[in-house]
Amino acid sequence: MTLSGEFFAFISLALVAVVGGVLLLNLTKVVHMVLALVFTFVSIAGIFILLSAEFLAAVQILIYSGAITIIMLFGIMLTRHDDTKEPKTGLLRKLLLFLGILGFAFAFYIGIYNLDFGEVSTTLHENNTEQIGIALYSKYIIPFELTSVLLLAALVGAIVLSKNDQEKEAKKE
Repeated sequence: MTLSGEFFAFISLALVAVVGGVLLLNLTKVVHMVLALVFTFVSIAGIFILLSAEFLAAVQILIYSGAITIIMLFGIMLTRHDDTKEPKTGLLRKLLLFLGILGFAFAFYIGIYNLDFGEVSTTLHENNTEQIGIALYSKYIIPFELTSVLLLAALVGAIVLSKNDQEKEAKKE
């Protein structure tokens, strides 16, 4: 195995993604958890760039790192939080959880160790975004438009729900 710059970049981005995921699960403040999630999303976008999928990297940053994170922050700000702390778990439970994670990682490693897909001819760096656009606006135009209508309905529903909550709070006061 040669240590190239691409390999070093992949290892760095993969470590940032894993550390961000672990921090997401272990942090206690929700805003810190969202920031850890952003680090994970951005590092995954970097991995997409290494795979010559620039369009997916841009979508990853725009949709996940931007929009989803903002929606999560709005959700945090619009909901009420009680500062009830969960009881701390015992050392035995943490040890069993760690052993379960190691067992899953080992099974995953064994499952992909000898996996061979065969050689598939690929043409990297050749009009990726153009090919996605052509497929999206020709073959998949109906699902694309239905998704936009679904998102619009979800947005209207969220506004109606938040307005109802605000009216109920105003009546209580």
